[in-house]
Amino acid sequence: MARPSIVPIALTVDDRTGFTLWAPPWEEDGEEWQAFLGTSEDDRARVHLFPTPAALAVFCRTRTDHDLADHPVWPVVVGLGAADLTPDDDHRYDLDGVYDIAAENPDRWAVEELAATIDIVTRLAECLDVEDDDDDEDEEVTDADDGADVDDDIELERRPDGAASRDGEFSALADLVARPEIGSLGLGVEAFLGRSGEDAWVGVGGALDDLWEDVLEELGAHLDWTGGGTVALGDYPSAAEADDEDDEFGDDEDDDTEDAAPGTRPAGGSTAAPAAAAGVSTIARPGRISAPPAEVAEAAGFWEAVGILPVEVVVPEGSGVTLRCYVDDRARFLGRNGEVFLFASPADLTRFCRGDERHDLTEIASWPEVADTDTPPLPADQDRYDLTELTEVLAEVAGGAAGLVDHRVLAQQVEGVRDVAEYAGLTRVDELLGPDAPLGRAVARGERQPDAPLRAEDAAVLRPAWDQVVTEVSGALVFRD
Repeated sequence: MARPSIVPIALTVDDRTGFTLWAPPWEEDGEEWQAFLGTSEDDRARVHLFPTPAALAVFCRTRTDHDLADHPVWPVVVGLGAADLTPDDDHRYDLDGVYDIAAENPDRWAVEELAATIDIVTRLAECLDVEDDDDDEDEEVTDADDGADVDDDIELERRPDGAASRDGEFSALADLVARPEIGSLGLGVEAFLGRSGEDAWVGVGGALDDLWEDVLEELGAHLDWTGGGTVALGDYPSAAEADDEDDEFGDDEDDDTEDAAPGTRPAGGSTAAPAAAAGVSTIARPGRISAPPAEVAEAAGFWEAVGILPVEVVVPEGSGVTLRCYVDDRARFLGRNGEVFLFASPADLTRFCRGDERHDLTEIASWPEVADTDTPPLPADQDRYDLTELTEVLAEVAGGAAGLVDHRVLAQQVEGVRDVAEYAGLTRVDELLGPDAPLGRAVARGERQPDAPLRAEDAAVLRPAWDQVVTEVSGALVFRD
């Protein structure tokens, strides 16, 4: 399962398009959760919708009275502007258009579009069906560890059956997804080939004719078009006008986005931390080597003075700390014969440095100071290279959780692997990061336009290339006792 993330989405209902946020399923304390931007009042859970991504961004920066405020990724969202909160094409759901799609031939686009639309409505129902939670709380819903009452929290555990109960508030939706023709949408276009497939497609249209209006009525009771009281219905353009505005905005996607509203700290009383870099959908997890910031800063004075810096590297096989310097602008690591020595802790590294084993840093003029110091080798944030984190981010984006990740996510990790590749002579890494390779082109774009969004199709191509890079780099690392 992907790490916790938050994705902007758009819903078109009754000729009105609203923008909101969806937290796809993530695992916490052994349980699976998902959520939408909303809250509960008067015993009814509601999803907040906004007429524009800009209005959504303002709400995110200034309000914490909602059920995504304690989501692990919320501190990142607080700092995002309108461009970052504009959904990509894969996360726009036209609930008004299902009849038109069902009237077309069952090509791949039509089948996938209908399946995605019904899926997002089902996910909304899973989180919004408070009435059913009251009836079946002991069997199907688990309170969060902080003891919050599930009736007051939209962030409910997903049900194992993946649909609302027929006894809850979404009985029409439960009836709809129970139809075998609707279930066939998940099988793809192949389920609608041939004579039997044509009959199944007709059955999809019939099921929608029977139940879709009731589904929209059930869902409509839970849609808050006032954005938590921050906007009015008159602020919404028609769906067609909203599409025109999005197209105009999309033409400028390669332009600088400095004019987007800057992120600010949330209003007083917020539990959100300071925002991370705009456009990154996941909080950079702390390194395996932990120390108070003040201690790291104090140690940095010594290491910068000797020109040799502690570095942390994390790969699938493990993590460790080493030392790196530059000689004639070329990276040189604590190691030998192109192998980088990694140590499980700063203390282990210090003990090695005090020994007499020769290595490629022995001849550095300042090495005697390093061998004699009591200053712990604590890596600064910019010298931490978690290669596994980028693997997970690319998998997350490729899996459909695009929208909040941009090209700047590549920069720091690529810097680390380039240094290792230079020291170890990893020609394959040089090829994968070359200007004509997909990964190399993405890195180059990140240098030119760091806030350019990383699309799902981009990540799907980049991930296998990055996996090869990680494999090559891992082969050059030697974990020492």
